[in-house]
Amino acid sequence: MELFEKKGKKPINKTSPLADRMRPRNIHDVVGQRHLLGAEKLVTRLMEKKELLSLILWGPPGTGKTTLANIIANAVGVNFTSFSAVLSGVKDIRAVIGEAKDELRLSGCRTILFVDEIHRFNKAQQDAFLHYVEDGTITLIGATTENPSFEVNAPLLSRCKVLTLEQLDSEDLKIIVNKAIEDKERGLGNLNVSLAGDALNFLADYSHGDARAALNGLEASVMITRPDKDGIRKITLEAMQEAVQKKALLYDKAGEEHYNVISAFIKSMRGSDPDAALYWLARMLEAGEDPLFIARRMVIFASEDVGNADPHAISVAIAIKDAVDFVGMPEGWIPLAQGATYLATAPKSNASYRAYLEALGDVKGKGGLPVPFHIRNAPTGFMKKLGYGKGYKYPHNYEGGTIEQDYLPDALKGREYYKPTDRGFDKEIGERLKNRKKK
Repeated sequence: MELFEKKGKKPINKTSPLADRMRPRNIHDVVGQRHLLGAEKLVTRLMEKKELLSLILWGPPGTGKTTLANIIANAVGVNFTSFSAVLSGVKDIRAVIGEAKDELRLSGCRTILFVDEIHRFNKAQQDAFLHYVEDGTITLIGATTENPSFEVNAPLLSRCKVLTLEQLDSEDLKIIVNKAIEDKERGLGNLNVSLAGDALNFLADYSHGDARAALNGLEASVMITRPDKDGIRKITLEAMQEAVQKKALLYDKAGEEHYNVISAFIKSMRGSDPDAALYWLARMLEAGEDPLFIARRMVIFASEDVGNADPHAISVAIAIKDAVDFVGMPEGWIPLAQGATYLATAPKSNASYRAYLEALGDVKGKGGLPVPFHIRNAPTGFMKKLGYGKGYKYPHNYEGGTIEQDYLPDALKGREYYKPTDRGFDKEIGERLKNRKKK
């Protein structure tokens, strides 16, 4: 297999995986991503006007990043070349750039270069694109599951528009699965497949927003199901469970009970009931819930609901998450149980959570208020002449390391967002703030 290949019209390969055969061929076939592909949305308008922008497509697996790149190239009518950052290096990049130059010089046709998993390229490899994106030799479309802010270097990122693809919801996945069952040209329409409702619900939940995983699961279930006397392949819940090698979540009914149980778990910890928290934890784990999903919720809980009443709670929650990730299942329940009981019995305070929301309200309501001059940074003489930093009182020069001065914008003087409770360590923080105000 070549590291990179040019796009061309290829006949449907019946031996290709179902997920590959069912890849949407135009914008009307795409399910989901309405924020990008709806009427008058950015990508739709670019394709209608046959305009090109270098893009970074960021989203979870199976949300259509590669598909979208292909559709854009087809709609705009340009050359399309793709390769994977896993298999390619700078030498391969230069070869593609050379071909793109020749194409542009000989036929005037521009080239879209699609780089899958672009986050796997190091800085030097990413830098190799810069000049050719800048001068229009190529239009770059990179796909990544990682945050581009951290994984794509700043110069390249500044030359690209980042589009965020959202995880598909259960209804989207059901539409995709049903299309594959009905499609006689590329899908399973000639196999007389009948998919039970509970099997469809389970598959949509199991796939976690990944269309590729859903279609792979469907294809596997069809492979292991024999036609009945009428020639119909009836896919049951049991057959689907066997196909994907995972049992159905006991609490999942098209998604609602899944959220009901995690809500019960959180509310039990918030209510300081370790016994109820352990019960709901066991319900989730026994049903096959992702233990890291539970651990992530506990990390959020440690800050939102315990907060500074027990500052150690966030450290415990992170340690629990790391332990579960390191140990895995089935033993992962042990640190999860420890974390659930610790958080449930910890003193509670949502003062930080509420304080941020109040501050956010002022940011949204009053906009970008100017920073007071006395707390502005003054790295240059010119800034000092303008009054930057003038009158600033350095707290370490004062008794107790604190001194009364204004830090908020003038329009917000006197605002108090953070109001500690009288529970746990929050109480001590409250006393510190009172003493500070007395000075």
